[in-house]
Amino acid sequence: MATRSLSAHHYPTKIITYGLLILWAFICLFPIYWTFSTSFKTAVNVTQGHLLPWIDFVPDWKGWRSLGLSPDTIFETSTVREEFLKRFENSVIASISASALAVLIGSCAAYGLSRFTYKFGPMQNKDISFFFLSQLILPPVVLAMPFLVLYKELALLDTRIGLILLYTLTVLPIAIWIMRDQFDTIPLELEQAALVDGCSVWGAYLRIVLPIALPGMVAAFILSVILCWNEYFFAALLTSTNAKTLPVMVASQTGSQGISWWSMAALSAAAIAPLIVIGVFLERYIVKGLTAGSVK
Repeated sequence: MATRSLSAHHYPTKIITYGLLILWAFICLFPIYWTFSTSFKTAVNVTQGHLLPWIDFVPDWKGWRSLGLSPDTIFETSTVREEFLKRFENSVIASISASALAVLIGSCAAYGLSRFTYKFGPMQNKDISFFFLSQLILPPVVLAMPFLVLYKELALLDTRIGLILLYTLTVLPIAIWIMRDQFDTIPLELEQAALVDGCSVWGAYLRIVLPIALPGMVAAFILSVILCWNEYFFAALLTSTNAKTLPVMVASQTGSQGISWWSMAALSAAAIAPLIVIGVFLERYIVKGLTAGSVK
């Protein structure tokens, strides 16, 4: 009787909990639904705020047709589709390259902060770690003029290399933060045993530590890719033609008669689709990486 009464007592709590979770999931997913549904709307449906396809409005390929990505135009020549593919390629190359470079450098820095003791004046390991993380607080607009002048002098304006270097600096604090917590969870005795067996410090790092820290590296890489993929400010400031990325192309969907919401929605849907796939299939790595160090 006591067990049955206790279970009955928990039912209202579960209902409230799941109800709040469903509500929060709806709030989080509604913008994505709105974007995808708007890509299949006409101008009338957009202005009248119709929500449900086949109930409030009949889906139309107008938004995708304007990008040359509709079923009836996908095999035809389209300058807009070629531009989209070029911007998509720029985003892929810049995001993946910068994220890989940030994880590579960040792993080394995080390993040093986790395993060795440093002191630069009054700054010690915790202060150095906080200094790296504090770079995320700095508003991007503060760096606009210095980077614009520097890139002009170095001939890096409107180049993929310029974006890759800048994005690497942008996401490096995230990589260091995640990887340091990951390394802190790995017992030091494993490396000491490897050193006893004849491994060097680099050998123990590459053969013992990195394979164990792989979930954290994947999580840092995925988060870095997402941040680089969505970055707009510097891409709009430092690129014009050759290295322009998808976020800049999305923001440029305006004309003399206003904003083409259906075209912008179709372009946005095509841009966020890869991130959705990454999030769905690699979610466990993200969770493992972000929860590293929470239970010690």
